[in-house]
Amino acid sequence: MPEYLPTAPYRGTRDFLPPEMSVRTQVFGQLYDVLERYGFLRYDGPILESAEIYEAKSGQEIADQQLYTLTDRGGRRLALRPEMTPSVARMVAGNAGSLQFPVRWYSHPNCHRYERPQRGRVREHWQINADIFGSDSANCEIEMFELVHDLLGAFGAGEDLFVVRANDRNLLASALTDLVGVTAEQLPQVFGLVDRWEKQDRDKLAGAAEEIGLSEKQFAKLSDTLGAGTALLDELPEQVKAESNLVKVLGSSAAGLVRYDPLIVRGLAYYTSTVFEVFDTSPENNRALFGGGRYSDLAGLFTAQQIPGIGFGMGDVTLIDFLQTHDLLPSPRSEVDVVVIPVTEELADAARTVATRLRTAGLRTSTPLEQRKLGKELGRADKAGAQAVVIVGQEDWDAGNVTIRSLQSREQRTVQVGDVATEVNGLLRP
Repeated sequence: MPEYLPTAPYRGTRDFLPPEMSVRTQVFGQLYDVLERYGFLRYDGPILESAEIYEAKSGQEIADQQLYTLTDRGGRRLALRPEMTPSVARMVAGNAGSLQFPVRWYSHPNCHRYERPQRGRVREHWQINADIFGSDSANCEIEMFELVHDLLGAFGAGEDLFVVRANDRNLLASALTDLVGVTAEQLPQVFGLVDRWEKQDRDKLAGAAEEIGLSEKQFAKLSDTLGAGTALLDELPEQVKAESNLVKVLGSSAAGLVRYDPLIVRGLAYYTSTVFEVFDTSPENNRALFGGGRYSDLAGLFTAQQIPGIGFGMGDVTLIDFLQTHDLLPSPRSEVDVVVIPVTEELADAARTVATRLRTAGLRTSTPLEQRKLGKELGRADKAGAQAVVIVGQEDWDAGNVTIRSLQSREQRTVQVGDVATEVNGLLRP
């Protein structure tokens, strides 16, 4: 027996057969529509980048544990992109002289991370990235929060199905240093501890705090501080709050779009102030769906010009899980709208002529590639999801006619070939 290669994809990647691809196409098409209604323009970039840009700005976890790297024949160290933000920062910096800021850009890249595959995590994923570059205004934060609500709302997700939890790293840094007594040297490690606060039990958190150098009293104060919610803002210095875009949002008419939460940190190293995550409220899928934040100096890797930005990345895995959980996924589309069936092999050219008319009218149309009995072709058309068939018989064709039949109502009538597109459209959309 010959040894065949495995048919399964590489672990952590996925095959998408036509029915699933149909659902994905509809889902992402909805997202494109919403983004473009906000004035976002689509861009794309290479899947290969210098490994250096991720090692500099994406954070230790991605750089040290999740990056797929390679060395090309010229000795250059490259990486499969694990995310899109460093790439778009490079592109914006490289084209800053020709851009009219602020700009709204979006993309739909596939990204690669060497992770342990599990629910919500794979090694290759697709995500929607949306970014605004060139403005420090709190209006950017407001627009991002509005956009998140409208993106999920496009699928019928009511505001009871998700919550946007937001923080400001500068507010958190002030709380940790002024209230808990964390030193500047300890701050990055304590940020990491806060990021794990809801994922680990209290004993493990206390042990990690002790390793960082926090006393039991400081750990207790840290626990109280992180659990204070919006009341924490009353304890922070006025100057720190005055400089926070998130505080401005919370004091505006957009306050209802977001909930202040000191526990939101985000693991990526380039975030500098506002950070947010979107959570599913269902107990069946109680997890973060996606998130983002503001970065004031990411473009500084590539240019001396300071170009502030804010954005988010919405991954396909958690989005599809969310829509599935709430029964909001669209159904796969049918293969075709109409099938043109020649009664004999000799009428194949005639069937193609009719099919061309229907395609020109915008109808998804197929013709059989092999000659079969009419009954079998009608059954195949029904299984393909066609709503109608056009039957080309010799006697009808000689008279300049064809027969159209609805596969739902079984209504059938003879029409002139020149009217076939209008008549089929009328049959499909009465």
